[in-house]
Amino acid sequence: MPAPRAHALIATDLDGTLLRGDDTFSERTLAALARVAAAGARHLVVTGRPAPRVRPLLKILGGAGLAVCGQGAQLYDAAADRLLWSVTLDRETAETALGKIEAEVGEVHAAVDQDGVDGLTLIEPGYRMPHPTLPAERVDRREELWGAPISKVLLRHPVLSDDELAAVARGVVGSLATVTMSGPGTVELQPCGVTKATGLALAAGRLGLGRESALAFGDMPNDIPMFRWAARGVAMAGAHPELKAVADEVTTSNEDDGVAVVLERLFS
Repeated sequence: MPAPRAHALIATDLDGTLLRGDDTFSERTLAALARVAAAGARHLVVTGRPAPRVRPLLKILGGAGLAVCGQGAQLYDAAADRLLWSVTLDRETAETALGKIEAEVGEVHAAVDQDGVDGLTLIEPGYRMPHPTLPAERVDRREELWGAPISKVLLRHPVLSDDELAAVARGVVGSLATVTMSGPGTVELQPCGVTKATGLALAAGRLGLGRESALAFGDMPNDIPMFRWAARGVAMAGAHPELKAVADEVTTSNEDDGVAVVLERLFS
């Protein structure tokens, strides 16, 4: 059966959406994605994770195709194992943004994702990775975070909630960077104007598809631009209230195969 034109492009977040809490895909999810491919539709991973942290997951999903990584800062070609496009956040801008935030809320703990298919995740003292399964290297001083080009900065505050920290950051950073919240303990700064929507639009254009073809799945506020760009947005049951407010539909949780539930209905 050919894919319905309205669903020719399936864009899925990873954490809290396509992945279960143990960083695995369920057999039901993999079967649903296989059904999508058999119908001629295209599946795109659109994630905050940088390309090196997405590579092993894409191999499970077939090991080919494109993926939007780093909140839209990277377009990764899995088959060629290379970045087709990337944009970085320069050191001066990152340090200025951090200074403005710390002037308001006191010390924050920072980490960075380096650019490139082999870029590292570096964390300064006091920063705790929200996903303990993701590899990271600890540095002794903040200055060491800027040793190579970066795609984004990750922030945590010892007291403030993610929502509180993100709200302050948005209020003081201005046009220096885009502020996103992509999961528990994950407030991020990325190049100004870069979002999942800009990355998805770039990837869709390469595939010859438009926003009218796109069905997006997500769970956090960083997915809001993607939902607004796509023809239809589906939030997970445990999604952040801000995302649910702009979603066209709410499915079951990632632990209960929420993406597969919708795809099975559409590609029956």
